[in-house]
Amino acid sequence: MVLLVPQVAWASSFVAGPLVQASGTTSPFPAGCGLAPEDPNNPAASRLYLNSEVEPWVDVNPDNGDNITGSWQQDRWSDGGSRGLVAGVSLDNGQTWTLSPVPGTSQCTGGEYDRASDPWLSFSPDGSLHHVSLSFNVAGDDTTNAVIVNKSEDGGLTWSAPKTIIRDTRPTVFNDKESLTADPNDSDYVYVIWDRLVFPRGERASIRAAERAAAFAGPIWFSRSTDGGETYEPPREIFDPGTLQQTIGNQIVVRPEEQGGELVNIFDLIQNTRKKATRGQNVAVILSEDKGETWSEPIRFDRMIDPEVIDPEDGHAVRTADINPDIAVDPNNGDLYAVWQDNRFDPGDHPSVALSASTDGGLTWSRAVKVNKTPTSIPSGNQQAFTPSVDVAEDGTVSVTYYDFRNNTADPSTLPTDYFIVHCHPSSGSCSNAANYGNEVRLTDVSFDMEGAPDARGYFTGDYEGLANDVDAEGSDFTPFFSQPHGTDPSSVFFRRVGP
Repeated sequence: MVLLVPQVAWASSFVAGPLVQASGTTSPFPAGCGLAPEDPNNPAASRLYLNSEVEPWVDVNPDNGDNITGSWQQDRWSDGGSRGLVAGVSLDNGQTWTLSPVPGTSQCTGGEYDRASDPWLSFSPDGSLHHVSLSFNVAGDDTTNAVIVNKSEDGGLTWSAPKTIIRDTRPTVFNDKESLTADPNDSDYVYVIWDRLVFPRGERASIRAAERAAAFAGPIWFSRSTDGGETYEPPREIFDPGTLQQTIGNQIVVRPEEQGGELVNIFDLIQNTRKKATRGQNVAVILSEDKGETWSEPIRFDRMIDPEVIDPEDGHAVRTADINPDIAVDPNNGDLYAVWQDNRFDPGDHPSVALSASTDGGLTWSRAVKVNKTPTSIPSGNQQAFTPSVDVAEDGTVSVTYYDFRNNTADPSTLPTDYFIVHCHPSSGSCSNAANYGNEVRLTDVSFDMEGAPDARGYFTGDYEGLANDVDAEGSDFTPFFSQPHGTDPSSVFFRRVGP
């Protein structure tokens, strides 16, 4: 008897364009700017990874699809943040890139702060570009930290002076993991959201403490602009998880106006309660039906189970998106897709990429499924898949990117790593079904050595990587934007267009 195995009929197979380095070969910052590693004001553990570019984010101009802009941390420090933030701007569909330091984010870009981190940007429908960052001091006992925004009217080539959303000088408060979303339905509205970590009196807040995602409390704070980023409303708390709980990884998407235009904020709800069912990391959302005026109670819809990644040979930490879920919205029907790292799918106790979908605006979510296509016939440690990003194109195609170690060898001195993309086209069936994800495309030309990346409490290319789509393209062109070491360079940012 012959068994007929049904095959997914792909509406279009993806192919990858050329791999293009978006960042420079050397740092664009002036020599000697900011704190030097040997400066006595610097924490003793600090190591500067000069010429490294990590943690990139990217967006495509809806008013001009040839304009693709990303930003990243430039010259990463081992114990948190970077010397400053740099934007990479393409005006020719990603073929060539121009570097544009984001002003005022740090001393190296004309600002007052020692370091900058967590770059994020978003285009408004009219082509205005908004950028947000976290800036902070580390010298001596100075714990000043701030959330800062910049605006560009020429696609990122030049930027406005920075505006401060919030600034704290108290040693027990640290603002962290901010993101920004320009409302795709209305260019007047821009949303900024972050967690505000509060430590017990007597315990000093620091970037190191914040990056451990461990605090006495960590409520969600929010601010918005109603005039296209010219001014922002006073920041305010919109959700407090309570004592010994916190949030992190907040990110807003906006549903199409025809579907209600609701704001959906996803985050990691970290609970240190005795309730076993919710203790630890939880994927949750809060919703707003009035452009951020009011917000719902949290909807906790899944767990993030043991998402940490390690070097299979020696157990060295690999720092990934293990505390950050990612979310995307279908620009036509408003369906939502969330991805995160999770080890529930494999007996080898290693993380894979989990995906869950919502068709009712975030009220209910589908059962999580594994969507990465990492081979399961290789050693368990090499099956680790991590730092997923998700995006949805105009035609409803859902794409997910991720790193994995499938090409790793037993050599303990290297950790070969690659970057991949899979997709689901609506004609294949429901994109909440793992069977409908496939046509995996390798985005790296050759494996890179993860051990060459900056070591920031683990080999580090970013707590997130960029993924957007070209709204001018026919069908579903995606724009992966990711960091990797190469040669003697500790990390550079690369772009690769992928589509039918």
